[in-house]
Amino acid sequence: MNNWLEQFMDRRLGVVLCFFLTLLEKARLLLIPGARRIPPVRRILFVKPVEQGALVLAYGAIKDAVDRVGRDNVFVFAFAKNREILDILNVIPRDNVITARDDSPVTLALDMVRAILRMHRLRIDTAIDLEIFARVSIIICWLSGARRRVGLHRFNSEGPYRGALVTHRVQYNPYLHTAQAFDIFVRSAFAEDITPPLLKEAPLSPLCPPPAFVPDDADLEAVNRALAGFLPPLPRCDDAPWPLVILNPKCVDELPARKWADACFVGVGREMLRSHPEARILITGLPYEQEACESMVKAIDPARCINLAGKLSLRGLITLMTLTDALVSSDSGPAHFAAMTDIGGVVLFGPETPLLYSPLTDRLHVVYLRLACSPCFSPMNYRLSPCTDNQCMQRITVEQVHRELCTVLEKQKAE
Repeated sequence: MNNWLEQFMDRRLGVVLCFFLTLLEKARLLLIPGARRIPPVRRILFVKPVEQGALVLAYGAIKDAVDRVGRDNVFVFAFAKNREILDILNVIPRDNVITARDDSPVTLALDMVRAILRMHRLRIDTAIDLEIFARVSIIICWLSGARRRVGLHRFNSEGPYRGALVTHRVQYNPYLHTAQAFDIFVRSAFAEDITPPLLKEAPLSPLCPPPAFVPDDADLEAVNRALAGFLPPLPRCDDAPWPLVILNPKCVDELPARKWADACFVGVGREMLRSHPEARILITGLPYEQEACESMVKAIDPARCINLAGKLSLRGLITLMTLTDALVSSDSGPAHFAAMTDIGGVVLFGPETPLLYSPLTDRLHVVYLRLACSPCFSPMNYRLSPCTDNQCMQRITVEQVHRELCTVLEKQKAE
């Protein structure tokens, strides 16, 4: 589903469902003896259907829950297409990831029924909604049967109506990094004083980085197959002279406002090969971006640039990052995956702010122009911006990114 359809369904169907489920919740509390009693936290379900990059940011919160109740008692609900990053993070058992396919309304409905039934069989007592004001996630929390439901509540703000489905109501704070917000949700679940708004404690600092990814032999073999004929087998010997730079251009971005032009990525690639003739450029992307990435390869230098779009799994992409020197990416999942490795790089922000969404590593340099209209994406608008002229990205120059990239490579070389 695209963002416009998600917004339409959340605003129309979501409001109706929240209203009627609130009536059911109030009737349950009124009519069932003991319904107001909330049991101790023993089994925790995190609900985060979308965004693999956000799941990387949630690692610290999930790990905190594991430390409190045990690895076998923590579960995550996510759409099936996003579960691979949870397997890679390995913070909970693979069997504790509950999924639903969202490729069609029928499969989504059937899988959601199966998922909800499994949640009830597991006797989930605590559900933590990691979505920022979306309604579908809090509805899943309620349907899970959990008596303790942690999430954002609008209080006196102009936030989305979510009824009375949240029992532990957290105040939205737009000045906290997303990883801090996720940590607050977990601590709110265990708070003894639940006087709203939660949480009446200092936010987490420093932030918890994701675990280091260590590729196995099969991962290395898959990457070398993709690079066959272009590079000698990786990993390189220590004295290999050529820096390897990954460009992740998001040629077909589902959020066009955050797109840095393909011509700019081509320009960075050319500048990199001019300043570092021994360098090699690796362009990554999804299968449907292959044609656009191939055009970029031809525009940069086919002898020193390769198209890897659609040729690597998520594990393969992160493995590649462990073997290369630098990454240039827009604000998207690969920037957060890079935080699981030692790769340096440059991440471009425009319609979203790095104050909330920067990757959890100091090896990635952020380029952000801080225009008065930026950020125009927010948790309150479903990342739907009226902007059709993204100057926040267009004014980021090739020279600026190349300069930052050279700084990164110099730092990597010094280490």
